Amino acid sequence: MLYIVKYSGPFGFIKPWTAVRDGKTFSQQFLTPSIIEGIRQKLEVSSIVRYKLTYKSISVQQEQTQTRGWGKKAQLKIMVRNQSILERGVMINPILYLAFGTKEDAIKSAKQHICLCRNEDVLFPESETMEMNDFEFDQLTGFELRFGKNEKSFLVGFNRFDEAKPMYGWLEITGKPVSEI
Repeated sequence: MLYIVKYSGPFGFIKPWTAVRDGKTFSQQFLTPSIIEGIRQKLEVSSIVRYKLTYKSISVQQEQTQTRGWGKKAQLKIMVRNQSILERGVMINPILYLAFGTKEDAIKSAKQHICLCRNEDVLFPESETMEMNDFEFDQLTGFELRFGKNEKSFLVGFNRFDEAKPMYGWLEITGKPVSEI
C-alpha cells in the first residue's frame, strides 16, 4: 500500500542539469533522484517511494542575473558586475503527488510545504492523505522518472548527495500530464 500526499502551488521551475546559464531554459518535467532526496531530507521522512508531476502550462518569464566576477571600467575608475536577462519556462499550477511507504511519513509530510528546486517555488499539501496500491498509483496522470539503469534509461544528472555519481532513469508518462484545466 502507498500513502499519497498531493501538493500544489501557483508555479514551479525544475532546472535541468544541462542548463548552466543558458539564455532560455524550460523547466524539466520530472524530478531526479537527488531532487527527491532533497525533498525527503526537508520533510524528515524515511523515504519517498514514487511521485507523479503534472502542470497546466509553461510560462516564459524573464530573470535578471549578475555575473559572479567583477569588471573594471578604467576610465570611470569603478568596478561593475555585468548583468544579463535569462528566460525561464516555468510550470504554471504544478501538482505533485508524493507516495510514501508508511502512513506516518505521509501524515508528517501533509503538514509541511515543499519546494521543487527554488525556494520561491512553494507547493502546499492537501490536508488529507490518500491510500492507493501500485496499480492505482500507476493510473494517476503525470510525468514520473523511474530511477535506475536499463535499456530505456538516459542520464539525468549527477547526484549531489552521493559523490556526484551519474543518475539514470526512464520517463513514464501517464494520461495527459499537461492539463487544460
